[in-house]
Amino acid sequence: MPPLTAIERFFERLFERPSARLFRARVQPIQLQRRIERAMEAERLTTSDRTLAPNRFVVHLNPADLAEFGDMTGSLASELADGALSFARAHRYTVVDRPRVDLLADPTVERTDIRVDARFAEAVAGRGGHGPVALSPEHEAAVDDVDPTLTRVYTVPRPRTPRAVLRVTDPDGKIREVVVEGDLTIGRATDNDLVAVDGRVSRHHGRISGRRGTLVYADLGSTNGSRVNDVAVTEVVLGVGDRLEVGDTSIIVEVAGGASD
Repeated sequence: MPPLTAIERFFERLFERPSARLFRARVQPIQLQRRIERAMEAERLTTSDRTLAPNRFVVHLNPADLAEFGDMTGSLASELADGALSFARAHRYTVVDRPRVDLLADPTVERTDIRVDARFAEAVAGRGGHGPVALSPEHEAAVDDVDPTLTRVYTVPRPRTPRAVLRVTDPDGKIREVVVEGDLTIGRATDNDLVAVDGRVSRHHGRISGRRGTLVYADLGSTNGSRVNDVAVTEVVLGVGDRLEVGDTSIIVEVAGGASD
């Protein structure tokens, strides 16, 4: 844990938790969201060309605090996952998969306290031939080694592949619409789903695919690279309004939603 994060957590324990117990304050959803965001910041990995953020979060709460959310617990986990995705997008972090949040009843956590463990859902390949990044043992055990007799785990359902509409502007100014309902490849070659009329676009330039309810663009090792909102990318989650540039071709995400199987 970085030194500043450790200091921050010390003061949280010193001031927030005792005052909450004194006034019997309930744990609020916004507190959970802020702790998830802090965990994402603390565990992010910076490479030469991007910042990778964890996408699996386990929120440990005292059983009594978790019980106070009642029937809204399942929807709360989903909303927290959406909030984590929005936070990652706002900070231009790369997530290897759609964030997932598990709310876990942990009797070792004191009332009104919150503990968040963050990890990557799958091994993250290191850049420049350095191999995979090792995960800490406590992160590996965050979910898998929990005693099921002492906990209740709520899992966000896996969303279906989203449907999206793209507005494509060719180098000559011609505009066309392309609908994404599954994987969509981009390139000059005629076997692509979106054939680019652009000499600066590689034969097989990039791919847009659905990943747990999000649209993810991945560059396929193109010669001239790819940019999203004027930032060079190799892989990134796309949202409505994002502008993808391949060569001199502009692709804007106009609609994203209405998931398909």
